[in-house]
Amino acid sequence: MVPAAGLVLAAGNSRRFGSAKLLAALDGRPLLQHVLDLAAEARLDPVVVVLGADAPALRQACSWRDEVLVVNPDPDAGLSGSVRLGLAQLAFSQVQRAVVLLGDQPRLSAKQLRMILAAPADETRPIVVPRYGSSPGNPVLLERAAWGLASGLTGDAGMSQLIRSRPALVRYLDVAGDNPDVDTPADLDVLESRS
Repeated sequence: MVPAAGLVLAAGNSRRFGSAKLLAALDGRPLLQHVLDLAAEARLDPVVVVLGADAPALRQACSWRDEVLVVNPDPDAGLSGSVRLGLAQLAFSQVQRAVVLLGDQPRLSAKQLRMILAAPADETRPIVVPRYGSSPGNPVLLERAAWGLASGLTGDAGMSQLIRSRPALVRYLDVAGDNPDVDTPADLDVLESRS
């Protein structure tokens, strides 16, 4: 398997959740901790975590290893700013690919992530998008050749706008199961009921 970095997006404002959702507990750990633990299990290196306004609380609530923490000064401008910040930080590393993990997707399994990371390198189609059933989802795997394209991203959509506008650069990978995100307290209740 080709070594990969991790980019964890954790700067959202949790408007639909009503409070700082990444601090919400699932199985006794903050939501973000599940994603950090998965990144460590997958031996992603380096791991860049982009935090937002709740950065101080998350720093205290989570167990950190050697992740590189970056604070998005303007999370209200949308997810695209966090993607740009994180990839700019990763540009200092030698790694040739990065997987973009969302802090509010705590049920992504190690098996699912390994399958995505096992996708062979292909600089002509440097964006790998997992499909759960027939639905594209996350985490997206980006070869270094695609990182510069993130500079044109705007608003609250991340790589999805690039995936739509540059389909020739995209490979889809069918992955078993699902990878739900937590947007509302009801979403968290559903995940707790599946524990």
